[in-house]
Amino acid sequence: MEGWMPLFEILMNSAYPEAQASVWLKQHSYNPPSSSSSSSSSSSAYSSSITTTTTSFLSLLTKPTYTTLLHSDGSSQSPHTTRTRRRFMWIQTLPNLLQARLLSFLAFDYTTFSAPELYKLANNLLTSDDDHQLHFWVKTAARQLLDLVSGSNYDWVSGFSLDSEPHNVPEDFQLLPDWLKQPVVDGDSRLVLPWLPLLSHEFNTGMPVDAFGILYDDDSLNKVQQIEDEEDFDTVDFLRMNNDRVNPDIEKMAAILKSKVLNSECTSQVVELADEIQNLCDGRDVNSLAVLSLVEPWQADAETASLLLSHFLNQSSKNLSWPSLVLCSIVLPKLLVLEEPASRMLLTSTIEYCKMHQRSSVYALLYPLILRKNGINNPISDVVARVVKECLHPAHVSSFCQKLLCGEDNARKFVCLPCHQYLISDELVWNEPLFSLFQIILNRNVLLTEDVVARLVYHIGELAIRFRNSLIFGNFLLCLVNRCSRPLLRSHKLSLIRAVEQTNTIVSKSLMSKLSIL
Repeated sequence: MEGWMPLFEILMNSAYPEAQASVWLKQHSYNPPSSSSSSSSSSSAYSSSITTTTTSFLSLLTKPTYTTLLHSDGSSQSPHTTRTRRRFMWIQTLPNLLQARLLSFLAFDYTTFSAPELYKLANNLLTSDDDHQLHFWVKTAARQLLDLVSGSNYDWVSGFSLDSEPHNVPEDFQLLPDWLKQPVVDGDSRLVLPWLPLLSHEFNTGMPVDAFGILYDDDSLNKVQQIEDEEDFDTVDFLRMNNDRVNPDIEKMAAILKSKVLNSECTSQVVELADEIQNLCDGRDVNSLAVLSLVEPWQADAETASLLLSHFLNQSSKNLSWPSLVLCSIVLPKLLVLEEPASRMLLTSTIEYCKMHQRSSVYALLYPLILRKNGINNPISDVVARVVKECLHPAHVSSFCQKLLCGEDNARKFVCLPCHQYLISDELVWNEPLFSLFQIILNRNVLLTEDVVARLVYHIGELAIRFRNSLIFGNFLLCLVNRCSRPLLRSHKLSLIRAVEQTNTIVSKSLMSKLSIL
C-alpha cells in the first residue's frame, strides 16, 4: 500500500492526473538499460515488469474488504440484533473524488492493463448492491471504462466487399419498400430528393428553431424576423418576447393552476399539479414561457417546489427546452431573492435535477444567478458552489468560466422568464462572495485557459485598492497563485505584484514571496 501513495497523491493533487499518473507508473515499473546489445532482453524484461506492476495495482484495487452491519428488528419487547457481513472492493473505501480519478486514469491508460481485469472491476462497481449509491462521477467513469474494454469482435465485417454475395439473405431483402417504389418509378420532378418521396411544398426551410429546440409557427415568424434584423438572435432576445400568445382559455386554465400552486397540501395534489402544468405547456401552439409566467410556480413553498422538481425529474417531454423552463420557473426566482441559506429539501431536489440536466443547469441557473443585478451573496454563492461541485465535470466548469469572463455579450446566453429579467445584470458584480466562489472553483483543480487568467488578473488589478483589507480577496489571490500553473502566471507577474502591494492582509507577505519565485 505504501508504495502506491505517490500515485494516489498525483491523482488527488495534479492538474493533469491521468497523464502524470501514467508516466509515474511506467517510470516505477522498470528502467531498462541503455545498452544496445541487450535491447531485446531489456524490452522483454520491461514488458514483464510493467505487466507485474499493473497486475499488482489492480489486485490492490479489487482486494476484498469486509464490514459488519448491525440490524435490529425493532421489537420493543426483546430487540433482536443480527449481523450481516458485507463484501466490498478496496477501491470502494476511497473518497468519491479519488475513485473517479482512479477509474479515469485506468480508462486513459487502459491498454497497459489487463482488459478482463478492468472489465471485472468496472462491472462489479456498476452491478454491486450499492450501485444506486455510487457518486455521479464515479458511475460515469466506471461506465466509460467498461465501454472501452468491452469492445465487440467485428471480424465478420472483413468478409464483406462490394463484389461479395450475401448468403442466406431473403430474396426481397434488397428490394425497395412499397412506399418508395411508386415515386421512384414515376420520376416525379417535384421530388426534392429523387430517392425520397419528399415534395417541394413539404420541404419548408423557413421555420426557425432556437437554441433550445423551440419551433416557431408562421404567425410568429414576422416577430422573430424583426428581432433578428435588429440584432443577433439569442436566448435572451427570445425570452424578452411579450406574452401575447396566450388565448383566453389557456389563461383561465393557468389561473386555476396558479391557485393550486398556492394551495396544494399533499403529495398526490402536487403530482397532479405537475402533470397539469406539463400538459398545458406541451400543448400545440402554446407559449410555454407565457404559461409559466401566469402559473407562477415559484410562489410554491419549498416542500411543494421540491416535489415538483422530483416529479419532473422522472418525466419526459417532447419540448426540448423543458428542463430549462423548469429550472427558470421554479428554482431560479427563489434563488435570485435568496437572503438566507436555501431550504435543504429544495437544494437537494435542485442538485438531483441539475445532475440529470447539466446544460440546462448552466444556462437556466448558474449564468443568471452569477449575473444577479446586485451581485451574489453568501447563500447564493453556496448554492452555486454546490451545483458546480456535484453536478458539473471540471471541463464543463472551465468552459463555463471561459464564457462568463471572456465571452462576448451574445455568448452569455441564459434562460429567464421575462418577469424576472429586471433582477439580472449584463455584467458581473465583483464582491467577496464572488471571489469565494472562484476560489472554490480553483480548488476543484479546474484548468483555466490563458485568456481567463488574463481576465482575472485584469480585474484583480482594478479591484485591489477596493478590497485591500479583505482577507477573502487575499485568500482568492493566494489560491490563484497556488493553483494556476507557473507558465500562465509568469507573464502577469508584475501586474500581480503591483496588485498585492496595494493589499494589507495577513497573506500579503506570503503572496509576495510566492510571486517573487515565479
